[in-house]
Amino acid sequence: MGSPYAVQLTDKVASAAAALADVVRPEAWTAPFASRESGFRNKAKLVTGGRPGQVTLGILDAHQRGVDLRGCGLYEPALARALPPLGDWIDALGLLPYDVARRRGELKYLHVTANPGGELMVRVVLRSDQQAARVRDSLPRLHEALPQVRVVTINYLPEHVALLDGPDEEVLTSQQTLPMALGPVTLHLGPRSFFQTNTAVAQGLYEQARDWIAEGSPASLLDLYCGVGGFGLFAATLPTAPRVHGVEVSADAVASARHTAGELHAAGAITTDVTFDTGDATAALADADCVVVNPPRRGIGPALAATLERGPARTLVYSSCNPVTLAADLARLPSFEVARARLFDMFPQTTHAEVLVLATR
Repeated sequence: MGSPYAVQLTDKVASAAAALADVVRPEAWTAPFASRESGFRNKAKLVTGGRPGQVTLGILDAHQRGVDLRGCGLYEPALARALPPLGDWIDALGLLPYDVARRRGELKYLHVTANPGGELMVRVVLRSDQQAARVRDSLPRLHEALPQVRVVTINYLPEHVALLDGPDEEVLTSQQTLPMALGPVTLHLGPRSFFQTNTAVAQGLYEQARDWIAEGSPASLLDLYCGVGGFGLFAATLPTAPRVHGVEVSADAVASARHTAGELHAAGAITTDVTFDTGDATAALADADCVVVNPPRRGIGPALAATLERGPARTLVYSSCNPVTLAADLARLPSFEVARARLFDMFPQTTHAEVLVLATR
């Protein structure tokens, strides 16, 4: 932060290219996909602090005291506008924020996600259901203050652990997913679905992958670590679209992907076969013409790399948030050669880089 954005972007591309120098030729790099410098983040995951009626929403300092971040410049405008009334609503609940040091209190986090139309998903993370009735009963007040709220849930995190949510989710609204309109595809986010934090850059990422996939005209595509199905569903909209099968460990995300696929089929936007299954991506059989992978920071690892190396895929599209593990994985795929590489700046004002590569053989 503090460096001109153009300098940040140039430095970030140079750093990613250096990390990948052994596996990506300099001429394979194309111009980076830039972001807005501020106002780009579509979600806020806020730790609660303070006391009932005067709750802080943000982070905890070194002494476990709440630091309020409602004025953070990273949030999209619709999200930034919603946080003050959301804070008022949280204060009115009268819940005791969780005290990490003393291990007491009920209110742990507030998660808020905004879509391109300004609609919101609000998740209140509680320690237990002892005070959950306060949240349920206050739903009309929340909708009065913020009519654009589409989904509201209570998430339960009883354990004293460094996690942002727990496995149990109670949906309080009739709507259970937040639609994310990205050009030709409207993805659906469930409360526990992963989605990139930068909506505009995510759309650019999916569109670039779709265009690279189109060049190879694959008959079949396997989308591993598919999340809510962005890569596979964008590919399914091609004029000559491959059959698409996605695999993801999160059942919530798979349900969202199936929801979107059903809508696109009903609207005639896609006509190809599109399926999604819950499962471990590392154990999926890579038996498609084209494979797309979007793994966590640790990468795909030796086992899946060996499966891809042995498999029939002619094209690999790899989206990575960690150039170091991307380099290690590409080194495990000697039969593939990187034809294109592009940086997508999901996280301005940081050194983090999202890199998309197209590898062929």
